[in-house]
Amino acid sequence: MDADVIIIGGGLIGSTLALALARHDVSSIVVDTQDLDSTVLPAFDGRASAIASASARMLRALDIGAVLESDGCPIRAIRVTDGTAPQFLHFEAPEGDDALGIMLENRLLRIALLRAVRAAPQVRLIAPATIVSLVRDAHRATLTLADGQVFTAPLAIAADGRRSATREAAGIKLTGWAYPNAALVTMVAHSVPHGGVACELFYPSGPLALLPMTDSAPEGPGGGRPRSAIVWTVDAAVAAGARKLGPQALAAEIAARIDGTLGDVEIIAPQAVWPLGYHHAATYHAERLLLVGDAAHGIHPIAGQGLNMGFRDVAACAEVLVDAVRTGQDIGAPDVLKRHSQWRRFDNSMVGAVTDGLNRLFAVPGRVPAAVRRFGLAGVQRLPPLKARFMAEARGETGKLPALLRGELV
Repeated sequence: MDADVIIIGGGLIGSTLALALARHDVSSIVVDTQDLDSTVLPAFDGRASAIASASARMLRALDIGAVLESDGCPIRAIRVTDGTAPQFLHFEAPEGDDALGIMLENRLLRIALLRAVRAAPQVRLIAPATIVSLVRDAHRATLTLADGQVFTAPLAIAADGRRSATREAAGIKLTGWAYPNAALVTMVAHSVPHGGVACELFYPSGPLALLPMTDSAPEGPGGGRPRSAIVWTVDAAVAAGARKLGPQALAAEIAARIDGTLGDVEIIAPQAVWPLGYHHAATYHAERLLLVGDAAHGIHPIAGQGLNMGFRDVAACAEVLVDAVRTGQDIGAPDVLKRHSQWRRFDNSMVGAVTDGLNRLFAVPGRVPAAVRRFGLAGVQRLPPLKARFMAEARGETGKLPALLRGELV
């Protein structure tokens, strides 16, 4: 065998998994169809992600924590409202505790991961590469590339995203649907400091999230002012028009919906519009194959949990595979793969159901539904045990946590 595992997909999840395995002397070959250096350019992807506190502990355990400290913005509180109604649900990190999460530009996390992957002797990165075939049998997975290179390993792992070609070639079915919405993503500078507070304002067309970022550079767009990432769910019918809005028009549209929360608002990054949907693989494994991250599941971004679900997959997968190696098991054996699937499937199903339910609940128009929602938010606000449960879910700290999510190696 050329390595212990072949990882197809070198994005945020595939690279993190390769590093997690490498820290435990499990070797991998990582193959990606893209030139990964192009994925760290500012023009490639302007998105930012909320790294949950448990995910942040894993990144620190893998020696990626420096980027969180230097470029991340701690989320100290989360405020949830039905539009701009005075009733709200407020979550706050206890004094002296970890932040609820850390906002970080995806590009900066990619840079840190790519640098670490290239420095890891247990990881061989091949990108860009054209995959000709992945053949799996009872004994091995064999990957053939267009340049004639052939690699074998006991296990192949698909981390190649929502439209995973590896999953489709394996014939694994999906449950899923498209939402009648799209997500408009951009960055704004503003006059009122955010104070580390993330706001989620729910409207019938979808939520509008204001996510705190580090201050803009004095010499760059924003002129040193506070800045926030915007994730605005719009009707699919108006998505094309939203993509074409100029900076001033877009700033005016956002300002009209946030009721002065951030003061004067200026767009400082191009907007991107992404279609939204839900999908869940019928199974996470097949012969000599395991699915992780978006290849296995994808949800509405309503609570910022998509990437963190993938990180939880990584932590569980690493623990299962490392335990198998240490005990002399075949890491591609069905029983090993089932352990990972059983560990992750329930959590992923529950998070998917909750985010889908919240999206549908807040999408119901009318005064009566709005009154019921606001009564519910106020009720949860007055029930500390229920609030604590919601906060633990958001931080990724419920259920049986793998060692990496506790900040420990396996």
